[in-house]
Amino acid sequence: MGEKTNPPKKDEAARKERLAEALRANLQKRKAQTRSRRAGDADQRSEGLPAAGKMHKD
Repeated sequence: MGEKTNPPKKDEAARKERLAEALRANLQKRKAQTRSRRAGDADQRSEGLPAAGKMHKD
């Protein structure tokens, strides 16, 4: 029967590089979100959820 070979090390290095790039992009996006939240005004909505109305039984 056929034996499976281990993937070449080049593929593993490329995968690690892609993951590192994705992590950097995600970190930059999260930092930008945090900066925009700090720069913006506070929310004007009331705190909590509105109370639910009574359910109708037909």
